[in-house]
Amino acid sequence: MFDRLSSLVIALTLVAIAAIFATLSGGDALSIAIMLLAGFIAAATVYSALPTALPDAHGAALSPAEALPLSLLRHPDFAHWVDQEKEPLIGTADNIVTIANDAAIRLLGRHIVGADIRTAIRHPAATDWLSRIDENAALEAVDLVDYPRPGQRWTMRIAALSGSERIIFLSDRSAIDAADRMRSDFVANASHELRTPLAAILGYVETLQEMNGEADAPTRDRFLSIIEREAGRMQQLVIDLLSISRVEADRFRRPTTAVDLTATVRTTIAQLRDSEQARAKDIVAELGDDPLVILGDEAQLKQLAHNIIFNAMKYGYADTPVTVELVREGKRVRLSVRDEGDGIAPDHLPRLTERFYRVDEARSRSVGGTGLGLAIVKHISERHQGQLDIQSEVGKGTHVSVTFPLAIAS
Repeated sequence: MFDRLSSLVIALTLVAIAAIFATLSGGDALSIAIMLLAGFIAAATVYSALPTALPDAHGAALSPAEALPLSLLRHPDFAHWVDQEKEPLIGTADNIVTIANDAAIRLLGRHIVGADIRTAIRHPAATDWLSRIDENAALEAVDLVDYPRPGQRWTMRIAALSGSERIIFLSDRSAIDAADRMRSDFVANASHELRTPLAAILGYVETLQEMNGEADAPTRDRFLSIIEREAGRMQQLVIDLLSISRVEADRFRRPTTAVDLTATVRTTIAQLRDSEQARAKDIVAELGDDPLVILGDEAQLKQLAHNIIFNAMKYGYADTPVTVELVREGKRVRLSVRDEGDGIAPDHLPRLTERFYRVDEARSRSVGGTGLGLAIVKHISERHQGQLDIQSEVGKGTHVSVTFPLAIAS
């Protein structure tokens, strides 16, 4: 780029050349004088408009670009990109927050703009690292445990720019930690649930072996009955574990087969009535005769209906009705099951669909529950775009319902 002096010399040279050509071509004196005056005015304008080069520390002239380096944080395109980021992003200069996107404002508050970053992110690990970081710091992650609330975890990364400017990235890792805990809890709970009946089976088998045929028939039969019951518990647990695994594997594949929910629920009730369950006679079906067609997996829908009805049979009072109802509600159909039993306290309701969660563990084990029934119902409901609702009143009973979109909603 030309400096001011170079530009002025070029302008004057061009004016002189033009004057010489005008003289040689026979121009009059007034025209030449006017042209020279206009040329000098133009040269002066160019000279005054050009920026002045600034000297550096050693006295050498610097170009405007070298004298005033462009700040990335102040570039309009950078601000536009920052606003589109979903996770918190903060720009700082000399540890002062100069820019923060909407996610950062929501997390930390609007007051952080203009504040020292070491006080804006109030966490000991962040404060310590931000106090020690230099311009050549690596883009490594810092864990912010229990931030901003207990049980949550965020990570902080820093990218160093030119000078004292930095970009700080914050990422929420709470959901990942929760998923890891769920997997660990699932393995631990499944192992515990399998170990308990297995220990009983091995204990009674060992006792029978030590008797060497000395046990009387009633004692032997009682021990064998216990072994059979515990083996059945293990078998049901394995079946439920396989079921929930299959449902989770299919959760992103929407069913495309037309299924008559009325016929499916009626078949499930018939199977329960034909079983040896003591309360099968208490089932009261209010299904109607009209077909209610949804897009679904028939086997999974049967399992969903079985789990809800069977739960009501297990936890309702003996000789009280277990009411199963199908009702069309506009473009949806509702399957509901009511029982009359002890009911469930409100603080337990949000956790009923967690794997292995039991309101009363002792009672659940006594009636043969695995703690997976409602978790399976939840996953099947979600796969079929259903809405699960559980309402209960202590001392009166529980009402579980699922609504599904009809395949033909006219």
